Amino acid sequence: MHIAVCVKQIQNPEIASALLRVDEVTNTMRLASGVSPVMSPFDEQAVEAALRIREALGEAKITVITMGEESARQVLKAALSLGADEGVLLADPACQNADSYTTALTLSRAIQKLGDVDLILAGRQAADLDVGVVGCGLAELLDIPAITFAGAVSVEDGMVRVDRVIENGYEIQEAPLPALVTVSHEIGPVRKASLRETMRAARKPIASWSVDDLGLDAGQVGELGARRVVERLYIPTSDIECEYVPGANAEEMARNLARRLFESNVL
Repeated sequence: MHIAVCVKQIQNPEIASALLRVDEVTNTMRLASGVSPVMSPFDEQAVEAALRIREALGEAKITVITMGEESARQVLKAALSLGADEGVLLADPACQNADSYTTALTLSRAIQKLGDVDLILAGRQAADLDVGVVGCGLAELLDIPAITFAGAVSVEDGMVRVDRVIENGYEIQEAPLPALVTVSHEIGPVRKASLRETMRAARKPIASWSVDDLGLDAGQVGELGARRVVERLYIPTSDIECEYVPGANAEEMARNLARRLFESNVL
């Protein structure tokens, strides 16, 4: 059994909003210096789901894949310290500023290069932009079934079984392997890295692949291949003015409010 888990390095969603900066010229968001990025929390739960499946089966290989800058190696090490077996880093500069489509395309080629993946797990969405379509796009490109919003995942007899989170509870869905599942926070808390696994993580392999290794060219990936166009990224301003309507009692306040609305051509 080979499980691939797709993870993403993001800016910590728990930081104070005052530390965020938006560059309206380049349509990019950045943080004040000194703030360390983290693994997207939903992706942490996808790693946890993979570990639980391995525990239930008794044996499984877990490969963690991320696309980003060289610093994204840290999220792979974090996953390895939790118990994953190996990592794959897609840090080619051509992959930078990717949208959901080019991210899914690049990840799909990496999974095809791995060759023997039975189950792909990913977070339900990244906790930075909250788009939530890369997982399904990846399944589409690989032509495999996808089940989203998993609160529990198990594998048996060549099938993946998912307790899928819906508005008023859960529904049970199954799909033949290979398949892709996106994991939701209802799966529960993520384990802490043990000292033993943290020490072992330093010896676990992390492969670095370029777009050439994946059989892609620079025009297909990253910003050049992106299908999303960001027209404007900005922090909205509020110009709402609050006016208190005077009155000695509720009846008088109601009359004064009606008069103001009439004078403003609202009524």
